[in-house]
Amino acid sequence: MDTFINIVSGMRWQDYLDILFISYVMFRLYVLFRGTNVIRVILVICLLWVIRTIALGMGLIITSWAMQGIITVAALVIIIVFRNEISGVLQIKNLKSFLWGIPRYQMHTPVSIIVESAHELSRKKIGALIVLPMKQGLKSCVQGGIDWQGKLSREMLVSIFWHDNPVHDGAAIIQGNRITNVSVILPLSKRRDLPSYFGTRHRAAMGLAEQTDALVLVVSEETGGISLFMKNRVYDINDTHVLETLLDDHLSDDSTRTGIRHHAVELAAAAMISLFSVTGLWLSFSSGEEILANREVPIEFMNLEQKMEIMGSSSNIVKLVISGASPLVQAIGQDQVKVKLDMSNTVPGPNVMGIQRENIQLPPGIRLKQFEPSEVEVTMDETIQKQLAVQPTWTGRLKQGLIISSAKAVPETVMVKGGSMALKEITTLFTEPVPLDHITQSGRVLTSFALDKSNLKLQDHGKNNVTIYYEIKQRSNPGDNIN
Repeated sequence: MDTFINIVSGMRWQDYLDILFISYVMFRLYVLFRGTNVIRVILVICLLWVIRTIALGMGLIITSWAMQGIITVAALVIIIVFRNEISGVLQIKNLKSFLWGIPRYQMHTPVSIIVESAHELSRKKIGALIVLPMKQGLKSCVQGGIDWQGKLSREMLVSIFWHDNPVHDGAAIIQGNRITNVSVILPLSKRRDLPSYFGTRHRAAMGLAEQTDALVLVVSEETGGISLFMKNRVYDINDTHVLETLLDDHLSDDSTRTGIRHHAVELAAAAMISLFSVTGLWLSFSSGEEILANREVPIEFMNLEQKMEIMGSSSNIVKLVISGASPLVQAIGQDQVKVKLDMSNTVPGPNVMGIQRENIQLPPGIRLKQFEPSEVEVTMDETIQKQLAVQPTWTGRLKQGLIISSAKAVPETVMVKGGSMALKEITTLFTEPVPLDHITQSGRVLTSFALDKSNLKLQDHGKNNVTIYYEIKQRSNPGDNIN
């Protein structure tokens, strides 16, 4: 339980985004493939994955290996066997429907219009095949067809199956009060016990009724007889009132309202299952095998007094050995592990600072095994200002017979800021070396200050240049030295 609390409390915003994104992807897959054989195979694969996880946790090596193999084969089966269904989903032209559209439940279907249309088709002996989808989708069972999206009316339905209409072959699909598709090819039934007078339309209607929960209405072209196929059953309709009663029982307003509620509950349940499944998957990865890792973390010196400055430290890093679940350890960022030392009570000179576990900050779920060093020696000093004389630094030798009679630096003095111990014995600030080898006459040279101690700084940071004015003369006595 403690591990679970540590993992949850240590979740980053990236983890929440990760879980929500994958959950939405799973939910969209369910919405897109809902009612097809693909979603059933995916659910079986998920069940096999759960069994494999349980077997792995129980140490059943062969069972977990077998489940892994079956899952791999099942994934290939989805791609190969159901490629037409997958292709049909991926060919959706409307980006909204593909990414975030939610399919609406079939609204109330005007039963009276269908009954009147069937009666007129029967009277005129016009063959017809009408499909009324229920809860299950038809994508995995039907083929071809033309997108129609016409409003349902008796005249429209009769004209679709008129002999001279190019789309009269095949089935018409009615959803709500619209004819969505025409000239659709239905799967033929392979049953051998069907009546001999059943033609292609009847076998197609039975084939679809065997695979889905759709209602399929057939009007025979030869006899004008009307048949209703539903759940592997065939109803021969001799009276339009009987047909209307059967359709009302399955397409009534009450059924529609119930269907809408069931539809909303189903989608909500799918969303919650997707969220819980991905969250469980994330937790299983986060609470996986524990590993050890080494980290070198720089020391952060905190709460320095304004006039105090760090002159040096025996160590600027702390070596840590940490442990935790592999995904958590690998996700640790540079700014998530810190070592902080409080410098508020330090004094000028050496200060021995102990490093305790309280000084080391780790992300939740990560444990500290060991660290070194356990203490560091930090040399502190008080920052002061001191005015130093500027002294030119010469290098090399002048040509034979020449001497420097005078030299002057501008500025002659500078204000330097630094530690009191460093400035205690310093009275002069030298310039960078100025070579004498090429100097033959009086002039000036521009150079800069040589701050040989890194903790010394000029008070005026913008004036690091110094100009040296010098005079060159001939030696009056050959025995004179340059210096």
